[in-house]
Amino acid sequence: MPKIKQLSGKDVVKILQQFGVEIHSQKGSDIKLRTITETGKEILTIPNHKSLDLGTCQAIFKQACKYLLETDLYKYFYH
Repeated sequence: MPKIKQLSGKDVVKILQQFGVEIHSQKGSDIKLRTITETGKEILTIPNHKSLDLGTCQAIFKQACKYLLETDLYKYFYH
């Protein structure tokens, strides 16, 4: 079974920016990313930490898969 990668907040932001997601705002250590879909604007909040918990990385992956293709994101989040 594939394992989720240990990523930082900056890593996740860079990955998602490759798919057209833009930084909307930042307050404290939370970075809000925004993308526009057919159903409207989607906001995803990423903690800007040096190392994200594995559960947090998995939750971000699941949320991002709601508006990005899972097959495109998979190689960035899993070994």
